[in-house]
Parts: sequence; structure tokens; C-alpha cells
Amino acid sequence: MTRKTSNRPLVLIFMGVAGSGKTTVARLFAKKTGAIFYEGDDFHPLENVAKMRAGIPLADADRKVWLQSLRKVIVRALARKECAALTCSALKAKYRDALAADDARVKWVHLTGPPALIAGRLKNRRGHFMPPALLASQLAILEPPADALVFSCAIPPKEIVAELIQILDLAVSD
Repeated sequence: MTRKTSNRPLVLIFMGVAGSGKTTVARLFAKKTGAIFYEGDDFHPLENVAKMRAGIPLADADRKVWLQSLRKVIVRALARKECAALTCSALKAKYRDALAADDARVKWVHLTGPPALIAGRLKNRRGHFMPPALLASQLAILEPPADALVFSCAIPPKEIVAELIQILDLAVSD
């Protein structure tokens, strides 16, 4: 469990384009720290999943209900004083603003990397609705955050998590 003080972030949002390793890193972070893990993709409306499966990029209007659902998860986690790890692409500043709502207890972890590496991961990924063809559309709208902890997805997830735990001065679960 994490040590909790009033100025510590309680919700870490792992963001980046598809294939950047958000789920892998966030799950490992949750396992190591005792945080509650929330997979952002699980909150997409069925219409969004169908569009992405068909290779159609989501528009801002498509993301509205999804972002509202994720905001509810964040509010609930903060109300419960949970330490939470949430995944969400959060590609635009306005999406991040809607999710964090200026709450200092929400912290961003941006996973980034060479497009060729990410494209290779997507090509080899099985069982996910996001096709590799949509990577270009995600990269095109990505507005890198100024206030995030940034890690290259070329770094092994264990190293990213170890550095995060050190940076955030978190206790580790057994």
C-alpha cells in the first residue's frame, strides 16, 4: 500500500498511444504498490469499440461518454482515498483536463517511444480491438503533456515501475 499524505497523487493515469505499454506498465505498477488497476479500454461504449475495430478513428464526440465514465472512476477512487492506476490514451490536453479536473492528486505518466517500435508491437498484438492502422491517427492528434512523468516504452516495464516508485516515494507491497 502507498503511504498517503494530502499532497500525494492518488490516481496515476498511464497515457500514450496504443501499443505504448500503458496496460503492461500500469498493471505492474498496481501489483508492486497495491494500487487498484483500472483498464480504460473497458469503459469504451460498444459503438467506440466497433468503430475502432473497423479502422475508423474516434472523434472528440465519440470520446465524450468514455471520458465521462473514466472521470467517474477517478472521482470514486479519490473519494475512497484509493491509490489507483488507470490507463487512458488521453491524447489531447482537453481530454486530460476533463479527467483530472485540476485535482493535484491526479498524476500523468506518459509512455512514448519510436513510432516504428510501437507499430511493431501493435502488429504483433492479438485480441485487441485497436488495429495498427489507427496508430498514425493517434500520433497525429497527440498533444504531449507538459506536466507528465515521461518514459520511453523502449525501457523494460520493470525499470519504468521501479523509477516511478522511487520518483513518487511510494512504499512497495510484498
